[in-house]
Amino acid sequence: MELAQVRLLVTDFSASYRFYSEVLGLKPQSGAKDGPYEKFSPATGSAGIALQDRAMMAGVLGELGAEARGHRSLVVLRVDDLDAYCAGITSRGATLLHGPAPMTDRLRVAHLKDPEGNLVELQEWLLLRG
Repeated sequence: MELAQVRLLVTDFSASYRFYSEVLGLKPQSGAKDGPYEKFSPATGSAGIALQDRAMMAGVLGELGAEARGHRSLVVLRVDDLDAYCAGITSRGATLLHGPAPMTDRLRVAHLKDPEGNLVELQEWLLLRG
């Protein structure tokens, strides 16, 4: 397992994008200033910070109303075999909220919450960047 990123779920994507790129000086991966997703990398290290539109994640999880506004962060862990990993954690008591399911053509995901209610995303990368 590898820590892929800590993702912040934001309401004002453009303002958050400007803060992380212009104020903190982190390098955006794709330049998607209007979202709904962007990853920022520090000068050194492999894990980064990512922003994702909160409403987009609420749609993925099927949440409506106040729940959709409640989540602020998401810990992202990369695993080699999502199905096997999910089978293992559910046998140890974890409850999946979503998935395993495709999120894009590049990855499959599953979501769960830790005991404090923090979102955790498990990712299996299908295509690696060249």
